[in-house]
Order: sequence, then structure tokens, then C-alpha cells
Amino acid sequence: MLLAIDIGNTNTVFGLFDGERLDRFWRIKTDARNTADELALTFRGLLADHPVTGVVGCSTVPAALRELRVMLASSYPGVPTVLVEPGIRTGVGLRYDNPKEVGADRIVNTLAAFHLVGGAAVVVDFGTTTNFDVVGDNGDFLGGAIAPGIEISLDALAARAAQLRKVELIEPRSPIGKSTVEALQSGILYGFAGQVDGMVARLRGALAPADPGSVQVIATGGLAPLMVEICESLTRHEPDLTLLGLRLIYDRNS
Repeated sequence: MLLAIDIGNTNTVFGLFDGERLDRFWRIKTDARNTADELALTFRGLLADHPVTGVVGCSTVPAALRELRVMLASSYPGVPTVLVEPGIRTGVGLRYDNPKEVGADRIVNTLAAFHLVGGAAVVVDFGTTTNFDVVGDNGDFLGGAIAPGIEISLDALAARAAQLRKVELIEPRSPIGKSTVEALQSGILYGFAGQVDGMVARLRGALAPADPGSVQVIATGGLAPLMVEICESLTRHEPDLTLLGLRLIYDRNS
């Protein structure tokens, strides 16, 4: 089975593919201080009953990627491994001023999005940051936008305002909050929904001025299940988009 690993700033998601089918997946917190031995204990505990015949991974955390590389060499010796970094074939053209600045996760998501829709798309990745990745009609990564993530914004608000605190991220009874908790929930969730819908409208218009509605908008990331219910511009939800892209890259390089 193929083990796909996506190490983000907040969470690490990894899944097992049986052929093209995602058999199961796990989500754990990312800790850049974890050593290779600690990673090995975690992976062995979760994967003890599952044979791994190949590994593919990407990371936006350099320290975690370094320890992952050591862990794979010691725990999975001889298993074919592909880590998304310079020199790896992705099939994604980078139309960016400095391609080295593009995070591996954005490249992986671009590949997966084009694989799914076969044309122009916008990927909205709800993670530590909210990433808007623009995919050209030929599958190239054209750039996009990066905004503060929902939880980052909530943390900052609670830290800087003495009378406010962190609240559960659920949709309130109404946009008109009747308590401080509901007012915070309304401002965060509906405020971000407005941001997403506004950004998507601008990106669609820039990408396909003659027919913005033809551009598919794919939501992914840990907070996507919450936002797809209240954003009007998201056309489909693909929670396993990055894992799918990793599988595609493994196939290209194995």
C-alpha cells in the first residue's frame, strides 16, 4: 500500500492508498520539535497492521521534513520514497516570479485539482493560512493569494482584546449575534465566508473574464467542512485533495 504524508503547519495528514482508492487516513497535530524516533513510534502505532510498499510526502515545515526523511530511511529502508522537492517530476508548470517560493502543498493541490476538473480552477485550502491557488486551463500553477487562517485570526482577536475569548467554531443561530459568543462566531465565520466569496469572484474574473462561472472552485483543508456550508462560491469539496495529488506525483516518479 502507498503511504501518503502531508505535513502542514498545524496538522499532519497521512493516508494509505490501495491502488487508486484511499483506504483510510489519519490526522494528527504537527510538532516541528518531534524527532525521527518520535515520528517512528507514531507511524508504527497507527500502521502496524498495514504493509507499506511505497511512500510519498510533502511538507511546509522544513524541520519536520528533515526528521521525516531520517525516519523513513531508518523505519522503511528499501521502500520506494518520493518527497516533493526540487527535482521531483510533478507535471505542474510554475508561472511564478520565483518558483522556489511556491510551497509544495500548493503544487500538489494544483496537480490534483487539474486531475479532477481537467481545466481552470481555484483551490481554497482552509488551513493555518487560507490559500487561494489558481490553476490554469492547461494545469499550470498561475499564482493566487494567501490570507490569515480562521484559527489564527481567532487567536489574535482573543489575545489582543481583553473582553473577548476563543469560541467554538460553529455556525451561530443567526448572523445577528445575541451574545458575545455568537457575535464572535458570526464575525469570524460569515466574515471569512465573505472574504472567500469576494476573493473567488476576483480570481475567477481575472482567470476567465469572458466566463468566470466556468472556473471550478474546490475547497480542501481541515476547516473546509465548516466553510462549504456558508460560502456561496465553493463548487465542490475534496477533503483528500492533497493526498490525491501526492499519489499522482508518486505515480509519475516511481
